[in-house]
Amino acid sequence: MPSRILWSSDHHFGHRAILDERMSVHRPFASIEAHDEALIAHWNSAVAPDDTVWHLGDFCYRCNEDYARSVFGRLRGKRRFLIRGNHDRIGARLSWDGVFDVARVVVPGPDGVPQGVWMSHYAHRVWPRMHRGDLHFFGHSHGTLPGTATSTDVGVDCFGFRPVTLDEIRARLTENAQAEKEGQAVFSHGRERKVDGLP
Repeated sequence: MPSRILWSSDHHFGHRAILDERMSVHRPFASIEAHDEALIAHWNSAVAPDDTVWHLGDFCYRCNEDYARSVFGRLRGKRRFLIRGNHDRIGARLSWDGVFDVARVVVPGPDGVPQGVWMSHYAHRVWPRMHRGDLHFFGHSHGTLPGTATSTDVGVDCFGFRPVTLDEIRARLTENAQAEKEGQAVFSHGRERKVDGLP
């Protein structure tokens, strides 16, 4: 199998409070140990040894560095890159192939023409080269921020607690576009009817 690029975000390895009921998104694990073991297993089932993974921030939090290194050492992937999140003081010290605040990669577009992907921990309303067709992948929002036809949250809360491929993300972008279209249809006709999630 040829090598691939996968994306993920917001694992929060070692972060006990991520399981607190007050968090905006519920993670269904009985303990942080069970959480971490499940996310390690999901990563390794999705990522092949020759793959590249872009992690868009918050790899670990509130754990010691030795623990973070032990988790990192168990994760598959030939090359692994980190986009710093707001909880990456320890995570940024791990053995990534590169650590960035933001980054851009070029991938094959659906029509074979190269397409850029702008990556940040935080969602942007605008980003470089969006007018030329670049996509935007982000994390941080744990699935609480709606995506668009050209941008989406790639965090583990959105994709079964695992890194995802470009094809999976493109499918999500298509779903986002359909949701956008349906929402615009309601408002473009000035109808005063309720849309799920809106007053």
